[in-house]
Amino acid sequence: MGVRRKARELAVQALYQRDITGDAFAERFVQHFDGGDEVNAFCLRLIHGITERQEEIDALIAELCAHWRAERLSKVDLNVLRLGTYELLATDVPASIVINEAIEIAKRFGEKESATFVNGVLDAVAERVGAKARERAERTG
Repeated sequence: MGVRRKARELAVQALYQRDITGDAFAERFVQHFDGGDEVNAFCLRLIHGITERQEEIDALIAELCAHWRAERLSKVDLNVLRLGTYELLATDVPASIVINEAIEIAKRFGEKESATFVNGVLDAVAERVGAKARERAERTG
């Protein structure tokens, strides 16, 4: 498993812990994880970015979760969606990679239908924020 996947998984776990415990910031969780400096640094960048833009991210997720209220989503699915949405909004990682990574994390930590749900929501997010169009443009050069 690569550095970025480990960092993404750790970020989801730390965000989940924050949601469950109410701990304002999950940095202590990351510090106790022996992922190495590169994993921990990337994870903390993700957590800080998600935290800074959480209102915007949660509003977008709520808007695009057809027939689901955000407060009814599982905490795991919600945090996988937060991670994917943040990366689609704020990074140059191609949409297909962001979505595939989120699907794999949802398969590992979520429930039976989590991967399908995450795929559908993040696909809609990618369309809404123009990430898919950017990726297509980069491929065609």
